Amino acid sequence: MEAKAMALLRLSAMALSRSRFALSPLAETLGSLLALSRPCEDPWLADWHARHRAAFAARLEGDPFAAGLSRLLSSTKWLPDHVVIPPRDGMRTVLADELTEVAAAEDDHVAAQLTVSVEHSWREHDMTWLSGNGFAARTAELLNAVWHAHVLPDWPRRKALLERDVTYRAGLLAAYGWPRAIERMSRRSAWVGVDAIRFSDREAPDRVVSDEGMFFVPISASRGSWLCEAPPDRHAMVYPARGRAEPPREPVDCALDRLIGENRATILRQLEEPATSSELAAQLGLSLGTVGGHLAVLRDAQLITGERIGRRVVYRRTGTGDALTGA
Repeated sequence: MEAKAMALLRLSAMALSRSRFALSPLAETLGSLLALSRPCEDPWLADWHARHRAAFAARLEGDPFAAGLSRLLSSTKWLPDHVVIPPRDGMRTVLADELTEVAAAEDDHVAAQLTVSVEHSWREHDMTWLSGNGFAARTAELLNAVWHAHVLPDWPRRKALLERDVTYRAGLLAAYGWPRAIERMSRRSAWVGVDAIRFSDREAPDRVVSDEGMFFVPISASRGSWLCEAPPDRHAMVYPARGRAEPPREPVDCALDRLIGENRATILRQLEEPATSSELAAQLGLSLGTVGGHLAVLRDAQLITGERIGRRVVYRRTGTGDALTGA
């Protein structure tokens, strides 16, 4: 039997040297829209989904275009290219710039892309909602509404989690190179041969990344991953970040909490993965000063260590810290 061709990204040495990580509020918003358009099967998102699902459904009731588009996007394996746009500004990307690019697509192009999405959907679709004009602008309006209602209130926490994922993978990249850094980015991603990344298990022609390199974009609101392309020289791979951006649970009473205090015990557990003080503060809902004080005590006790990387200090547990947490 002939082996099925995998979908690969081909990168030259120059492309690899210029590839880097980025944040994309647009990708986070799209992931949130997809999650709210489906029944929640992800326990990490259950609380957020329960809080926001009714308001999201009410928003769709008065807008047939938004309802039809959400239904299609959440049931297809082909996301139209005007909603999966590679970020331009790395870690400083802002939603307004991304939505300007979303809104610029021509109606004929959007309609053609949505036709392909229907062909790759596992549901039947009545496309009567695709009428009138200004499809791209109306798409941008929907995404903007989802951002403000369902993402922005929790963005500081989500952003801290995404930055923490970047810190983790940048450490792997520095120590072991790209093959290790992209390991387990998604269920399908893998390093292949000497110059390629597998991004899907479906049969598809290879994509060649230009010497400008590509972005790797973590998101917290979805387990899904997708490729973003803007020919001729822009590519990005969106992937689910390690962990989730849900608010922290109440600490479980145990000997460690009683020994060093609940907040210090929580911080020590959180440092199973390296993080900065600002990332911990945002994720745990504590002030930066409070976190800084606890980190100083944990460091003095030789339970954690701090390493300066550029302008940031990244903290990680020592062997003693691992032993104390039962790791």
